[in-house]
Amino acid sequence: MTGPGDPPEGTPNGAPGGGEDEYRSVVFDESFVRAARLQEFSADERLGEHHSPAVKTRHAWMRLGGSRQAVLLVLLIVLAFGTAVYMGIRHPYKTPETVRAQPLRSAVVPLAPSGEVPGATPADLFAHSPAAHYRIGAAGVNLPAVLRTEHFSDGQIVSALTVAKDYVVRSSLDPRTLTGGSVRPVRLLLDTGQLDQFDRSLARPDDNGHDAATGWLVRFDPRQTRLADRNVRVNGTLAASELSPDALEVTADYTFVYAVRPAPGAPHTGPGQGIGKPTPGAASLVTVRREVHFRLSRENLNDHRLEVVQSSLQAGPLTCSSRPADALRPLFAGQHAGQDRPTGTDPYARDRANPSLCGELAPAAQPKPSRPLR
Repeated sequence: MTGPGDPPEGTPNGAPGGGEDEYRSVVFDESFVRAARLQEFSADERLGEHHSPAVKTRHAWMRLGGSRQAVLLVLLIVLAFGTAVYMGIRHPYKTPETVRAQPLRSAVVPLAPSGEVPGATPADLFAHSPAAHYRIGAAGVNLPAVLRTEHFSDGQIVSALTVAKDYVVRSSLDPRTLTGGSVRPVRLLLDTGQLDQFDRSLARPDDNGHDAATGWLVRFDPRQTRLADRNVRVNGTLAASELSPDALEVTADYTFVYAVRPAPGAPHTGPGQGIGKPTPGAASLVTVRREVHFRLSRENLNDHRLEVVQSSLQAGPLTCSSRPADALRPLFAGQHAGQDRPTGTDPYARDRANPSLCGELAPAAQPKPSRPLR
């Protein structure tokens, strides 16, 4: 029989014990096994030194790919902002300058009567004057029909007309303004760029075309004149048009008729004060024609302000030498201008300055009361 562990077919090649007998003489003692060094080669070593790795090594910066993109985006934004600021400072085009308010140009023309100034009660004077059918006070300053323009809406044009109406009322109808009182209501409607000129005109009036107080408002000398009737008769028109894409022009053309009488105890003789003594107890009429051109920018519309660009005022009965730059000093009932009448102007006379403008008050402009007071 075969020995234990032999295969069923017996030992290989028919040899007893098979091929194991040739290694039975080799014996590994314990010290040899412990001294043996085992070494296992890595995959790269097994593949050889000329092999390229399938996966490349990633550096720490590349492993932070998302953060790097964020940093680059921030740098690009900072660079773009810096470029925009630089170009904004260094670009060759100048920033458009803000349009400044224009100074007022004004003309004040006294109108001298051809004869004696008629006098009566205020009601009788108005009833027999060309102002018989005029409206009273602010009711005579009406807004016209409004049509929008290319760059301004209906509402903006109505706003411009409303500011102009307020100015006309405050500067020509307010009893405080007329009698030398507070001018603050008028001042509040002016563009801030004209306030210095306005203050200068009120403090130091001058008939130089720019600094006449009567170019801004209607004012009587309170030392000589009183209102005989606070109900001023008014007739005229307001009109608005587009001056530019950023501004509107409003024109106010009105005639105002005031009933006045001498102030108690006031002297009424002297240069520019007429000839004759005023009729006691009688009132007289003063007619003022004002044509004023306003300019209103979009900023003015928001602030409820305006620029008074040009003002033309004609008033009578006055003497030609009354110099109405600071206030109007009308002739009263029973007075006349005497020889102080409009004189001719010689444009060839260059050796002397031309006199101030003066006109003649037409007789038709004076009332013809049925019961004059004497």
